[in-house]
Amino acid sequence: MADNYKGKFNSNFGFLMACLGSAVGLGNLWSFPYKCGMGGGFAFILVYMILVFTVGYPLVLSEIALGRKTQKAAIEAYSELDHKFKFNGVLQTIVPFFLLSFYCTFGGYITKYLIASVAGLSGSGAINTTDPGAYFEQNLLSNGGTALIWVIIFLALTVAIVLGGVSGGIEKFCKFAMPALFVMLAIIVIRANTLPNAGAGLSFLFTPDFSAFKTAGGIFETFKLAGSQMFFSISLASGCLIAYGSYLGKEENLEWDAIVIVLGDTVVALLAGMAIMPAVFSYGLEPGAGPSLLFISMTTVFQNMGVWGRIFQLVFWALVFFAALSSSIGMMEGGISAIMDGRIKAGKSADRTKVTFFMGTIGLIGNALTTLDCLGAAKTVSWLHILGQSCVADLWDAFGEGILMPFTGLIMAIIMGWLVPHFIDDEVSKGSEFKTKTFYDFCLSFIAPIFMAMIVYGQLTSFFVH
Repeated sequence: MADNYKGKFNSNFGFLMACLGSAVGLGNLWSFPYKCGMGGGFAFILVYMILVFTVGYPLVLSEIALGRKTQKAAIEAYSELDHKFKFNGVLQTIVPFFLLSFYCTFGGYITKYLIASVAGLSGSGAINTTDPGAYFEQNLLSNGGTALIWVIIFLALTVAIVLGGVSGGIEKFCKFAMPALFVMLAIIVIRANTLPNAGAGLSFLFTPDFSAFKTAGGIFETFKLAGSQMFFSISLASGCLIAYGSYLGKEENLEWDAIVIVLGDTVVALLAGMAIMPAVFSYGLEPGAGPSLLFISMTTVFQNMGVWGRIFQLVFWALVFFAALSSSIGMMEGGISAIMDGRIKAGKSADRTKVTFFMGTIGLIGNALTTLDCLGAAKTVSWLHILGQSCVADLWDAFGEGILMPFTGLIMAIIMGWLVPHFIDDEVSKGSEFKTKTFYDFCLSFIAPIFMAMIVYGQLTSFFVH
């Protein structure tokens, strides 16, 4: 095997599971339910669905087709599109470095809760007997050093899987983890909807309520909230989908793959809402509670469910762990693939091992700063609370999700819709007739730029205007 071989997916199913693994993460299981709570439920879901199909689908198709056509990750893919657009690939490749620098912190928190849930099966574990808010505070927010150990474990698992390569590591893990995730999510949904007063949570999600649309400001706020969620949830403009597309066989139907990715991601997000909101309403908790909705509110729910609660608690945290780990893998691979392209272009070996350890080291430094900051509760790295951000995690998120992802996504829509239109038409047509071409062209040229501009504005005001 040539030393510049980056790898290939062995099957289209493996590719889809890897893409869904990258997309399905904390954006679905944590962010979607609480943003849905903030956005008023049904109105948020309606806008989200519109954006997923008019903006999400054409951008996902563009990214995986660009990757497969050029057989390159973001930097060199944009360079082959036109050298003057290489900058957008560079910016998108920077995104994973920012995202990894806080995502693995939450991954470490989740790992701690998963192990605590295993220990808590006997009923005597601290996670079952301690006040949920105090448990989160004592174990993670007031002890950055202990929390960092869990973060290192999570990061090491990410590195180990990525070191296995595309088919031997990423595909193998995601082919197991994603079906398991869907099964566990279905179990939690069924149990949550048999709780007392669970119907109030479903009504919150699905009863037609257009009160948010009574004013222009309300409409804009809902679109801004749903748009930012859609963009982060599907992992757009983070280098991952382009890299994964470059590992895909030429005979695969890209339209079908893009539809499966956006539909699968949306179904998981809706199921997450159906798992969490009925439980939240059943116990009179706050539906727009933010991060505490995952770590504190759900622990409260499980503590009140008795013996069975301990079992469902374990299933829930296993579900969240798989979602977080699969997304962390996708983020890391987006950066790794681009760096390997650069090495190959320079006449060096791809050397996945060296590049992966480099990416892991950057992730360790970023997450150490994030974890020791204890979400702003500690003074250890308060000097990094800059640009109006209250904690280090928000700073990395502001650069990655707040600026680079929506901004480079907007640029991509303009490039593919107006400056170099039809660049991927021949690539999409290799797997099958380009049946959605008219819809794709219209959305990418007219709808996506408008909504993307709204998302960029919304993100900038959300992160930097208080």
